[in-house]
Amino acid sequence: MDHVSWAIKKTRWSFLQTMICTSIGWEGKLYKMFRIYADYAEAWATGFQDPASDWMYAIIDLHDRIIFYLLIVLAVVVWFLVSSMLNTDHMAHLHHGNALELLWTITPAVILWAIGLPSLRLLYMMDEILDPELSVKVMGSQWFWSYEYSDYVDNGVSIAFDSFMVSDADLELGDLRTLAVDNYLVLPINTSIRLLISSNDVIHSFALPSLAIKADAIPGRLNSTGLIINRPSTFYGQCSELCGVLHG
Repeated sequence: MDHVSWAIKKTRWSFLQTMICTSIGWEGKLYKMFRIYADYAEAWATGFQDPASDWMYAIIDLHDRIIFYLLIVLAVVVWFLVSSMLNTDHMAHLHHGNALELLWTITPAVILWAIGLPSLRLLYMMDEILDPELSVKVMGSQWFWSYEYSDYVDNGVSIAFDSFMVSDADLELGDLRTLAVDNYLVLPINTSIRLLISSNDVIHSFALPSLAIKADAIPGRLNSTGLIINRPSTFYGQCSELCGVLHG
């Protein structure tokens, strides 16, 4: 399912959201509370966040395929289990069977091949960064993120800023606790972007689920990952490493 289909799927909710916001004059505030897309972690959520990059669509598709294979395996195992319980004398004296042994050897190999090959292919494709149009340095610290647009330099100085999580006391209506920050990283859509990720102190992990981004920020090491954002939105992520008391 592409991003257009996802948008069409939620058209009715988008219309309802617009009517509510317009009727009471809280367009900006309520838009934070009632979003067309789920671009942040929700309480009791059981599925993925709405994808906003081709890699995230590919990950969800791979996940669905693997679950399909596992359901088939589960159904076959349950069928054999129930059959053996109901038919106690069925093949009770069978000691050897070439066809059966060949079947239970080849079948798992085929299933593992069907799971492993697409997984490795997607993994290596996600590591490729071809001709990035924009590079952004991301540095993790206890406990904030620092960003630098190294491609844009004015008088020898590049654009750089720190992004701190908004404390509970400073949250406004519609802000997401442990997700809202004071300075947002702004990136263009439909643009090949390279993120260069590292850390100033301990190990952090830069994660944006909707964009299929999760990269460790390790002191003294520079990790890189690429992305192309398909649609405009506000995407929320967190540090996915237990980096200290204000981890978030």
